[in-house]
This record gives sequence, structure tokens and C-alpha cells, in this order.
Amino acid sequence: MKKKIITAMRIIYSKINKDIFYFKEFGLKNLLRAKGRHVAFPCLIEVKRTDCKYPFWLREPSTDVSMYSQIFINFEYDFAIEKEPEVIIDAGANIGLASIYFANKYRQAKIIAIEPEKNNFELLLKNTAQYTNIIPIQAALWNLDGKIDILDSGLGECGYMASDKSINTVLKTPSVRYVQQVTSVTIKKIVKEYQLDRIDILKMDIEGSEKEVFSNSVEWIDKVKSIIIELHEYMKSGCNRIFYNYTNDFDNEWQQGENVFLSKGHYLKKISR
Repeated sequence: MKKKIITAMRIIYSKINKDIFYFKEFGLKNLLRAKGRHVAFPCLIEVKRTDCKYPFWLREPSTDVSMYSQIFINFEYDFAIEKEPEVIIDAGANIGLASIYFANKYRQAKIIAIEPEKNNFELLLKNTAQYTNIIPIQAALWNLDGKIDILDSGLGECGYMASDKSINTVLKTPSVRYVQQVTSVTIKKIVKEYQLDRIDILKMDIEGSEKEVFSNSVEWIDKVKSIIIELHEYMKSGCNRIFYNYTNDFDNEWQQGENVFLSKGHYLKKISR
């Protein structure tokens, strides 16, 4: 009985903390909307921040709020920079939160936001519509231009992954399912299409596809000044080895949250908090 009471108290405490967080970050109206929504019908929470020029929206329930916390509360993309960036590629842009964060911090930068999954991309378009410096592309970053399958890894809205393998081979785990086929695009093609002479910041969170992307990086890696990446060795064996094999020229490295930061020289520097 005592264990059941403790467990129940922890659940209640967790729910109270969540309500306090929602009220503090999103206001009473959005707290009530989130609590009153039907499980089968997610609602959109409108977020207005003094450090963002325009409002944006999060889905509830989804992984959006968790991602919001990582970026805007834990500041996982915060760093010191030697010179204002002119070109940022946000690969695995999801609903555009990192792009929005960068667009408000570096208002002169061109930000190319790449996201493959249809529902994520639709909200990305809504969230970034007023930012003229964000260029949204619905595609999966890959090592070949063409078509690629998108799979749901079972990790929520931030866990969609690209795969060129047979669906029968990949879907050994019940939680993984086929979602759709999308365009695949290479950094080489993006560099050519947008006439980029350099990439100041390459932010990448692409659920294991970094293995394929960096295996074909010889033609563009010299243009990159810094990389912010979440590595997914647990999802695809060999990600770490391939990534570090092709980034030997980056001499400044640190871990921040879930991301590895690499910089040539001191273009990016860690901020002590």
C-alpha cells in the first residue's frame, strides 16, 4: 500500500509540475486548451516570446513541447560565435523551432530548413511563414539525389528516419512502420542550387542518416565552418565512426545537451553557464 501511495504522489507531483510549466511558458488559455483537448484530437498551442519576432505553434500531445524546452529553455543551440553567420543549414528541421531560434538570433542569415515528414513540414511552413530569411524544403538529407522512404521509428514526431533498404528488412521491430516516400537531396545539390560558397553552421538531427550524408561529404565538407549534430549510433551502427572520419579538420569540439559541436578554429565557442 505504501508503494502505491508513493507512486500515486509522484504521478500527481509530475502533473502539477507540468501544469505549472505550461502556465508559465504558454499562459492560462493554452494550459486549459491542452488539458481540455480530446486525446484523439491534438490541439495547437500558440507561443509568443519576447525574443521571437513572430508567434509559432506546438502540437499537444507530441514531442514538440520537449523540443521547445531543449531549444528555448535549456538553450542547447546557444554558443558564442566569432562572426555573424550568413548561411545556416537546418537538416532535420522538424517544425522549425531551431530555424526560428537562429532566425531571431542571426537576422541577416539565410537559413535553409530541410524536413522530410509531411505533417512536420506543414507546421514548419506555418511557423516560418513570416520569416523571409528561412527557406523551407520538404526533403530528406541523404548521400544521393532521388527518392527515399521515410519510416516512423516509434520515437514520436521527432523520430522519423530515412531508409533505402527493403521495407521487409527494416521493419523487424513492430514499432517501426513505413510512412511515405519523399525526395532525397544532397548537400552538394543544395550548395549548387543556392550558390553557397560556404556553410557557416550545419545543424543536423536526421535520425541516423548522418552516416550516409558524411560518407559522401568530400566535395562539400571544406565549405563548412561549424557543425552541430546529434549522432544516432544507437539507431544505426557506424554513425560515429563515419562522422569523425570525415571531420578531422574541425579542431574545436564539445558536447552540449544531445549535440556534438565541431568548429574550425574558434568560429564557435562554448558558453559557460
